[in-house]
Amino acid sequence: MPKRVFVSFDYDYDKSLKEFLIGQAKNPDSPFEVHDWSIKKASSDWKVKARARIRASDVVIVICGKHTNKAAGVAIELQIAQEEGIDYFLLNGYSGQTGKKPTAAKASDKLYKWTWPNLKTLVGGAR
Repeated sequence: MPKRVFVSFDYDYDKSLKEFLIGQAKNPDSPFEVHDWSIKKASSDWKVKARARIRASDVVIVICGKHTNKAAGVAIELQIAQEEGIDYFLLNGYSGQTGKKPTAAKASDKLYKWTWPNLKTLVGGAR
């Protein structure tokens, strides 16, 4: 059974990267599925909704782009994953440049290269 993935990303700058990840999840050999659980409109209860969606996931993939360190929502979603004990990893969003880790990332959190073989291995738990 494929793992359920929650994708955390900077909505203002990296939405296309999330779409690429959703596309990869449709590959026939994909070990994961992505539900588009993005909270598109800010509301007073968005953190509650995010927590429920993260809790329903097996893995959180945090896509790291040039501005992720300034994306408050990404930091909050990562913090929720940490509090809930949900497995997560940081994925470098763009080749040729290093993405910025969210402020909630631990110093020991590695930023992984985004390749299809890496992604399948990382979702499988190898880190």
